[in-house]
Amino acid sequence: MLTIAVPVSETSVSDVTSEVSAGAGGVLLFGSKAPSDLGSRLNTLKSHVPGHLGLLVMTDEEGGGIQRMSNLVGSLPWASYMGAHWTPAQVQQNVTKVATKMAAAQVNMDLAPVVDVDGRNVAPSKTNPDGWRSFSGSTSVVSKDGAAYMNGLRAGHVIPVVKHFPGLGGSSYNSDFGPARTLPWSTLQKVAVPPFTAAIKAGAPAIMVANNTVPGLGTNPASLSPTVITSELRGKLGFKGLVLTDSLSAKAISAAGFSVSTAALQALRSGADMVMFDLKGNISSQTSSIATAITDAVAGGHLSRSRLIDAAGHVLAVRHVNLCS
Repeated sequence: MLTIAVPVSETSVSDVTSEVSAGAGGVLLFGSKAPSDLGSRLNTLKSHVPGHLGLLVMTDEEGGGIQRMSNLVGSLPWASYMGAHWTPAQVQQNVTKVATKMAAAQVNMDLAPVVDVDGRNVAPSKTNPDGWRSFSGSTSVVSKDGAAYMNGLRAGHVIPVVKHFPGLGGSSYNSDFGPARTLPWSTLQKVAVPPFTAAIKAGAPAIMVANNTVPGLGTNPASLSPTVITSELRGKLGFKGLVLTDSLSAKAISAAGFSVSTAALQALRSGADMVMFDLKGNISSQTSSIATAITDAVAGGHLSRSRLIDAAGHVLAVRHVNLCS
């Protein structure tokens, strides 16, 4: 259960009390306006965590059109505006203000910053997942501003999740809506990977992997690819932190022949530590089917117990929980 982040509406967080009681590692808040008493509601939810091991309470607070709780924590502009008009120091300062209020409302993880390199001056859409979500079309600007955003979150006691590895800039489509591919791997290595390398050097605690396929690195979505996660991100870039998938409810995942539960299993096998899915359908049965798929796979020898323990360990480590102490 620690490897599963369960989606919930921020206006009714008690809906996932049973999943949290069963040991879910995280909850993912959806919505556009948070209730004023969100903090106390989340405190009540956290009281159900087995062994009080902590809970990752995460949301997408990027800025611009992608803000879930700006009514509580204050607003940020689109990343493209920050990249064009703010220094890295200003990015960090403004993000810290928002993060401090997020932490006060008991939200301790932000699925941001987006460090994709994309200079297209358009709103994100079905055909372009980035646009204004990207700081810049310049690799060096994204590297600096991404690290500043990440440090701003950390200064406000919120865990940043750098996304979407290995870079969505210039993608063929938005993977939420259908199969999508990144630019060729040879291009990504020069243009898109450096901001992730910079973030890792600056101590990034968590990275989200995209659902796009990467030409030159196999045919599976990146989030389900051992080449992308284990060989490249863990191996060559030396990333030791928490690896999260993007939403496994994405149409790119189902188009590749996976259900949410079979995708979750493939993601863990490939080196991801925590899986996410969307707020649609029956959350309880979806969570249960993922957990069953994982436990059955371990029992049947299709997922090593050590890989599962390693994944759960990464989830606890990002919250600074050490079961051995």
